[in-house]
Amino acid sequence: MKLIMFDMDGTLLDTEALIVEHMTTTFEAAGLETPTTAQSRRVIGLSLPVAIARLLGTEVTPLAEQLADDYRGRYRASLVQAEGREGLFPGAREALDFLATWPDTLLGIATGKGLSGVHRLTQLHGIAGHFVTLQTPDHNPSKPHPGMMLRGMAETGAEARDTVIIGDTTFDIEMGKAAGTKAIGVTWGHHDPHELLAAGADLLVETYADLPLAIKKVLES
Repeated sequence: MKLIMFDMDGTLLDTEALIVEHMTTTFEAAGLETPTTAQSRRVIGLSLPVAIARLLGTEVTPLAEQLADDYRGRYRASLVQAEGREGLFPGAREALDFLATWPDTLLGIATGKGLSGVHRLTQLHGIAGHFVTLQTPDHNPSKPHPGMMLRGMAETGAEARDTVIIGDTTFDIEMGKAAGTKAIGVTWGHHDPHELLAAGADLLVETYADLPLAIKKVLES
């Protein structure tokens, strides 16, 4: 059994502008110095309290938790106007449809998004049926802890040698390597290609059209 796990923000979904916007307004409303776009991009993929704590330069504190709650409220309130700002990257749907036809292969999600957001977005884009395991911070530690990968493998019965994470950040790559799995970095996300390679990515892909062959290569090596 093969297991292909996908990150969401920056890998499947182009949500950067929306995330950066709400991070800025959350800090502004609290009277805090706002993070730059580059700083906000660097923490996308972490669970929200951990991401905000990094921007504050602290561990997770009550302030970070409070700001995370405020961010969630702002994000939810904006969804009516967010149409078209949480789109799939080009080729993502086609790649998922194709991978879903592979025999003895299961697809899953490992993301810093909350579970309710995962359900909303996979249903919005009509891809919910492709994923048999959904791993989020609701029941796992934040990336790069390997918990999401370990739990995904436990739920599906896949072995580490037959599992790969597809992600755009070093958090994704480090999570996979810590779990003993393969890792493929995508170059259209939030961390630079050389960082993904330095974190241990087995391969990089520049388009979704390149992904199926890359998966075959890493899982057969």
